[in-house]
Amino acid sequence: MDGITIGIFDSGIGGLTVARAVHEAIPNARLIYFGDTARCPYGDRSPAEVRTFALQIARLLSNFSVDLMVVACNTATAVALDDLRQRCNVPVLGVIEPGARAAVRSGAARIGVIGTVVTIASGAYEQAIHRIAPEAQVFGRACPAFVPLVEQGKLDGPDVEQIVRESLAPLLDAGVEALILGCTHYPLLQSVIQRVAGPHVRVISSAAETAAEVAARCYEGFGTSRASLARPWHLFMTSGAPERMRHALRDWFQWDEAVGVRIVHVSTDALAVVGAQDV
Repeated sequence: MDGITIGIFDSGIGGLTVARAVHEAIPNARLIYFGDTARCPYGDRSPAEVRTFALQIARLLSNFSVDLMVVACNTATAVALDDLRQRCNVPVLGVIEPGARAAVRSGAARIGVIGTVVTIASGAYEQAIHRIAPEAQVFGRACPAFVPLVEQGKLDGPDVEQIVRESLAPLLDAGVEALILGCTHYPLLQSVIQRVAGPHVRVISSAAETAAEVAARCYEGFGTSRASLARPWHLFMTSGAPERMRHALRDWFQWDEAVGVRIVHVSTDALAVVGAQDV
């Protein structure tokens, strides 16, 4: 029986944090990833633009006969998940609900959420948390400077710490006890964020929680035999520079072509043509 193929997409390279977590949870599944680096960050786009981009990418991934799709982008999850679920013929999972559940499980009464302007404005995390814990206090904060830092590979240092400190100040002043990283780029800044937040604040990345849900869905739906491939290859596509994707995979996760990774450039023009078809 053929193995499971999982499609994952993000506005850039931040979704690689989810891809890595999924790989760790289901090491023998094939990953097909798309990072829309040429149009990143999505947090500066209108919701209508983000929905259009998400549907284009979903069509691209569907051409690879994926068994399940993961929207590894909080902004796209916030504004496009319902559309994707209606249009796609495979299960589509987002990253917001797993992160919200983890925050509630932490027992925190005051929960902070950081994300892009669009994600925070959507109120998606607050709604997801209140569906589980209506009594929880939720404090949102847009951190638009974080995604450019990650995309440029600036993950630590005095300048980065100063930006993080200024961005988190209102949430820390509010006394949050848990902090959700509401963007899949942010886990790459997690060590700085935790340092600034202090040991009394639990910093929550939704990547691992999302990966656990993906694994549960795959094993439940396909069984362990189909979830296994002897030696799968993985395809990583980007609308930006393939070399940037290659560096990120190598430097952050020690993945390269030698372990079955292929990296391909897909232009936004080509993506628009593919995405104009039905999903």
